[in-house]
Amino acid sequence: MKTGAIFAMVVASAMCIAARNAEKPAAPPQSTADVQGTWLGTLDAGGVKLRVAFAISNAESGLTATMDSLDQGAKGIPVAAVSYKRPVLTMAVTAIGGTYRGDLAADGETISGTWSQGGVPLPLVLTRMKQTELPAPRRPQMPVKPYPYQEEDVVIENARANVKLAGTLTVPQGQGPFPGVLLITGSGPQDRDESLMGHKPFLVLADHLTRHGIAVLRLDDRGVGRSTGDFAAATTADFSTDAEAGFLYLLSRPEIADHKVGLIGHSEGGLIAPMVAARNEKVAFIVLMAASGVPGDEVLVEQVRMMAMASGAPRDSVAAMTTRQREILTILKNEADAATRERKVREKLAGAVPEAQLATQLKTMESPWFRYFLQYNPADALRRVKCAVLAIDGDKDTQVSAQRDLPAIRDALLAGGNTHVETVDFPALNHLFQTATSGAPSEYGVIEETVSPVALNKISGWILEQAR
Repeated sequence: MKTGAIFAMVVASAMCIAARNAEKPAAPPQSTADVQGTWLGTLDAGGVKLRVAFAISNAESGLTATMDSLDQGAKGIPVAAVSYKRPVLTMAVTAIGGTYRGDLAADGETISGTWSQGGVPLPLVLTRMKQTELPAPRRPQMPVKPYPYQEEDVVIENARANVKLAGTLTVPQGQGPFPGVLLITGSGPQDRDESLMGHKPFLVLADHLTRHGIAVLRLDDRGVGRSTGDFAAATTADFSTDAEAGFLYLLSRPEIADHKVGLIGHSEGGLIAPMVAARNEKVAFIVLMAASGVPGDEVLVEQVRMMAMASGAPRDSVAAMTTRQREILTILKNEADAATRERKVREKLAGAVPEAQLATQLKTMESPWFRYFLQYNPADALRRVKCAVLAIDGDKDTQVSAQRDLPAIRDALLAGGNTHVETVDFPALNHLFQTATSGAPSEYGVIEETVSPVALNKISGWILEQAR
């Protein structure tokens, strides 16, 4: 649930981080060459190590810079102000409420200083990079070609929406027909691999399933990668028609058993899969990965609380953030006039959010997707699902509450008369089903594991049971 989660993360972080006034760049001194180049360092934030890089260059107006958070997949963050007066370098990254002050060593190869964000100072030593290519994070589960199965690029059509969806179909070697499954991505514009912070969870999942005898189709979201369409104008309901087109395509393939085709939805995909299954009785099974079972506004309020707790915020701060998030979402949900909504939200966040962040948030709040998500109750579709369902989550998930949403999903299915239901709450797994420490989204890129083998094996084993 990345878009919704990003909204909650921005609100939560904005309430923790006071807006800072950027320093005006100093006039470029003669020694600006001392600090020009790429600098790499590692922040140790409570045991979570994050590599950051600054690219500093000189322009007519003075020094400029951008920041990359390598392990979080965030690149090109603008540095609002850079000042250097030998040996002191200062930088203000107002977009995330961060500042850096460091001293350049006599040999010009290191800068020793302090990174401050949210009132928390952390030591940060930057080292000049000799090469232009920054190191990539380790991803040991990334599949390596040649694969022991067939891989085919496909393009399918959602005629209802006049959208063409590009994707990859992987089919096991050997004699078919095979069980088949469509992977449905989480929120936000996602490619077919659900790429995030250097990870490719759907590539890893598709590889695992295909090696275990299950054909897999994964698609670029509409308007993403090689798919056509307007992503920004679409809602969860619109994406469900894309998923249904993918499902019908699998039914048409001769190497796939048409009575053994199901859906796997991750996060928002876990809202979409029941929509498709509720209106198409040919769906043989669905797997819901970190899906919510309650309305969107409840999901976002709980996200703020869980993320703040995972970040170590004091209890009174957590309570204040949660209350404010609930108040903002109540405005968004109940206020019919867009201009009034914006005015009231601005009043709630006055002084807590830099204008650049606030403008982005307000734009997200008024998007068709967000307006739909805020009101949608997944129980409506779940009560109409009659096929077998596996719903899984991790107890370290801070974007969807396993303790609340798994029972809600089960209750809705049972209320509709569906008894073919299994729910699993995996210990120590986060929203991406990685083995995690806190579950905070800041860990996603730091963790080398892409998807826990425990979760992978449960999914493949359960699907094969349904196929038998």
